[in-house]
Amino acid sequence: MMKKFTYPVLAIALGSSVACTNMSSTQQGTLTGAGIGAAAGAGIAAIAGGSGWTGAAVGAVAGGVVGHIKGKEAETGK
Repeated sequence: MMKKFTYPVLAIALGSSVACTNMSSTQQGTLTGAGIGAAAGAGIAAIAGGSGWTGAAVGAVAGGVVGHIKGKEAETGK
């Protein structure tokens, strides 16, 4: 069951890290945060016995928001 969710999430995370070369800090933060959040959310949901896809979706949203905030701070220097 865990493999079913792990491979797509890892592929998304890897793809997001490669695609970041021509992006602003805010865009990089949002995409990277979403990828990390999706992986963490899927992992936690799978361990807890819930839906890995739901966990990935919730984690991606939460990670994207946090990553966006951090990326914006990096751009503005605050």
